[in-house]
Amino acid sequence: MGFFQLFIVASMPVLKVLLVTAVGAFLAIDYINILGDEARRHLNNIVFYVFNPALVSTNLYQTITLESVLLLWFMPINIFLTFIIGSAFGWIIIQITDVPFQMRGLILGSCAAGNLGNMLLVTIPATCKEKGSPFGAPDVCSKYGLAYSSLSMAIGAIFLWSYVYNIVQLSSRQVKEKSSFNGNVPKFESIGDCKEPIQEDSVNVPDIEVSSGTIILKPEFEHELLSAESSTRKVCAILKIQSFINFKKLFAPSTIAVIVGFFIGVVSPIRKILIGENAPLRVVHDSVSLLSDGAIPSLTLIMGGNLTKGLRGSSIKTSVIVGIIIVRYLLLPLIGVAIVKGAIHAGLVHADPLYQFVLLVQYAVPPAMNIGTITQLFGGESECSVIFLWAYAFASVSLTLWSTFFMWLVS
Repeated sequence: MGFFQLFIVASMPVLKVLLVTAVGAFLAIDYINILGDEARRHLNNIVFYVFNPALVSTNLYQTITLESVLLLWFMPINIFLTFIIGSAFGWIIIQITDVPFQMRGLILGSCAAGNLGNMLLVTIPATCKEKGSPFGAPDVCSKYGLAYSSLSMAIGAIFLWSYVYNIVQLSSRQVKEKSSFNGNVPKFESIGDCKEPIQEDSVNVPDIEVSSGTIILKPEFEHELLSAESSTRKVCAILKIQSFINFKKLFAPSTIAVIVGFFIGVVSPIRKILIGENAPLRVVHDSVSLLSDGAIPSLTLIMGGNLTKGLRGSSIKTSVIVGIIIVRYLLLPLIGVAIVKGAIHAGLVHADPLYQFVLLVQYAVPPAMNIGTITQLFGGESECSVIFLWAYAFASVSLTLWSTFFMWLVS
């Protein structure tokens, strides 16, 4: 198949996403104001607690079986590598641009977490249905493409809500604590009290000035005091770090849906109770499936509405936006090609062009939409909107070109 034909096949799914995004942006403008800030916040909660879990669970237990999980074992490793490599590049951007502390979690998340969910669920089946697709019969391609996309979304949800959520929350809480400090001298109640501030130089005992003189610790007491203080502070530091991380969000609704979907899909007797014309509980499956249909259009509309906020601008540096775009659309895809082709050469990935294509696309997608959900919970919506505006504007071209190249590479 020629390169131009592959380009047409790759561009259609991206155009579909752009059209729905444009509708969301239109509904969010001040003149229309159907999808304003308050409406997006309420819709966001519905997506977070209802639509997304329904979408993840239904797509998983319909398409994932024990046999397919054994065949697709490399995908979790591949997604883990996208997060690790993206975080490393994000850290480099932070060091070069010297961004404020409250934005570091957002930058790390934007570089690490790609749109591994609804972007693939829209683009992969649409690619299969396009005339001239290199992945065989449309029905078979759509079935397996849905399975690959569902697994990608499930694994991506686990990494997103266990990693990105907590680093954004951590940076937000650190800033709130710093802003609440009024510049007063901190009170040191007692060595064993975890309310005392933990400082980097806490292992050094400062001199205590008294009028014009100085009181110095005696050598025989200094070592004992330092040892007791440092060990207590270590315990306090651990407790404070644990208090920053909301472990409940490790089991966010989408993560629980992943567990439920895997369990139903892998355990054949339970799967047969829910799926099939003669399944006794098929009405439950039909109801959950009906709810799941609202996830992708709602998320895409929310993204379009959030992008309008990016037009208003923010304090984010242009160099940060350029760095994120270079990481997501140049460095990660290039590294992804090397990793996936190396895994294929080593026999770690089975010979399915569609599966290999999905693995490659995971490195080229724009930042995850749910980062917008996270920033709405902890602040930073304006910066996130600007990043998303430019990232998704470039994605329309970048994802099309990379998808075309990936199709040529695996076909």
